[in-house]
Amino acid sequence: MTGSRQVLALDYEAMGEAELVAHARVGHQDAFRVIMQRCNQRLFRIARGVVRDDAEAEDVLQEAYTRAFENLEGFRGESSLFTWLTSVTLNEARGRLRKRRPTVGVNAIEAAQRSGAQVIMLNSASAAESPESSAARSQMRLLIEQAVDGLPEAFRIVFIMREMEELGVEETAANLDIPAATVKTRLHRARRLLREGLNERVASAVTEAFPFMGALCERLTAKVLARLAPTYRWDAETSTR
Repeated sequence: MTGSRQVLALDYEAMGEAELVAHARVGHQDAFRVIMQRCNQRLFRIARGVVRDDAEAEDVLQEAYTRAFENLEGFRGESSLFTWLTSVTLNEARGRLRKRRPTVGVNAIEAAQRSGAQVIMLNSASAAESPESSAARSQMRLLIEQAVDGLPEAFRIVFIMREMEELGVEETAANLDIPAATVKTRLHRARRLLREGLNERVASAVTEAFPFMGALCERLTAKVLARLAPTYRWDAETSTR
């Protein structure tokens, strides 16, 4: 024996949430990386559901991660980590939206619906080619994204969580801090608004809308790790590997 201690590599991918958080709190870079890779798609979609712009949604997510991870002690474990990160992301996204334009209350939107007012305008474009072709599939996805963007924010966020991310009613209610009954009502109204402008062919493409995986996921993760490097005293180069 040489007397040197063998260090076993940790399998962060196999860790549960509590263990990942524990490692992140002591500055383990790969713990942050895995947390982000697990949450990126969902949180990006939620951020985009508020700001309705891909580039701005990515900025929102980067800022939300940085703020959350620099204040990780603020996470008490009373809810899931995803719920906590969702709250931070929504706060960041809505803060930007308030600076950009005044908001319309959901009560006013619902009142307008009851009076028969036009709430959303959907593009009249349709996929004329065979639905089996990749071009038609891409077109349908674009129609869905445009239609979802046209929903009022309160309905849009619920639709994204329930239909696109397939979260349960209770989990969605906890993430948004609203009653479960409100989640059900808003989802029903969101579906109704979408059905007015879309036919049944687009339903199969809903889960593919607003992708944020692969290179986009890796790029955002690397940016956040680089911003956290001074806080956790990592080598900045390893954080962008």
